[in-house]
Amino acid sequence: MATKTKERPAAAEVAPSVRNGNGTAPLSPEILKRLYSYMLKCRTVEDRARNLFKQGRYSGNYYAATGQEATAVGTTIDLELDDYIAPSHRDFISHIMKGTPLKFLFAQLYARKTSPDQGRSSPAHCGYAPTNVITPSSTIAAQLNIGTGIAHAYQMQKKPNIVMALSGDGSTSLGFWHEALNFAGVYKLPIVYIVQNNLWAESVSLKLQTAVEDLSVKAQAYGFPGITVDGNDVVAVYRVAREAIHRARTGGGPTLIECKTYRWFGHSMIDPGTYRPPEEVEFWKSKDPIPFMERYLEKQKLWSDVWKQELVEQFNKEIDEAVEFAENSPFPEPEEALDHVYSFSIRDRELNRKSWTFRNSVASPANK
Repeated sequence: MATKTKERPAAAEVAPSVRNGNGTAPLSPEILKRLYSYMLKCRTVEDRARNLFKQGRYSGNYYAATGQEATAVGTTIDLELDDYIAPSHRDFISHIMKGTPLKFLFAQLYARKTSPDQGRSSPAHCGYAPTNVITPSSTIAAQLNIGTGIAHAYQMQKKPNIVMALSGDGSTSLGFWHEALNFAGVYKLPIVYIVQNNLWAESVSLKLQTAVEDLSVKAQAYGFPGITVDGNDVVAVYRVAREAIHRARTGGGPTLIECKTYRWFGHSMIDPGTYRPPEEVEFWKSKDPIPFMERYLEKQKLWSDVWKQELVEQFNKEIDEAVEFAENSPFPEPEEALDHVYSFSIRDRELNRKSWTFRNSVASPANK
């Protein structure tokens, strides 16, 4: 079966003779603008999702990745349609990179029947089979085992596809993480592991999780390369990820990429994040990847305020339509919770079962 591929810019590569001062080939204007526009779209979606939650428009929770857009975009923008993403609960915006329609993403936040999971696992545990995005697990780092299994299947089927597995720094302290990377290293699987090191695992500082300074060194234990990159520099992230993707796709095996970045808000929208030093938060906000990229584009003479405004208007229109779709969608019926879990015979029996009648088979002081 032929592998579907996502169309890439023809000018993304240049002749080897044309090099930057550091020896790397410069990226084309088209790919630079794509990197920026996707980051801006991710930020716009994140901001709307947070504001809708604060307005009480949907319940549950939301796990914002605001500030981490360079990592989310730079690692996934070159994935092909048949490649998989194994996201964590904070990687909601990774769907955008794979083309999941926004209306389904917001329907998932709103726990509506029209969402990919029919309203079962809101919020943030959103997968979408048509775009090969694995449903995040409530068990931290468990998505890595699923992604590793898919990579093993691709290898056995001799398919040229890969898996991009995303997790946070806290996951590196767990057994699931070790099992996944150890297996991938032994079998040289076509998978890239991305650790988004935002310094905090929920409310636990990185300093209380590990004694190493760079999490990428942990790859040495599994027999494959590890590299640390500035997770707020989308160009740097893209270059490193592109090399790792090529390595995985051509039989070279896994790579571990640590992206040092930061989430601006608490673990979730119900977490004030007051345990983090205010000066730390302000420092990382000053390293916002979006204006950083804007300045870079301006130096390349690829920037205009008009272009940004046009993008924002386009994204907001798409989000408005997605929110309208979600808010006009019905909630699932309570009995639908049994779909895909029990056989129909058991489901029908349970729905028609009479309430239990307590039998006084054991003597109780209350009956004396």
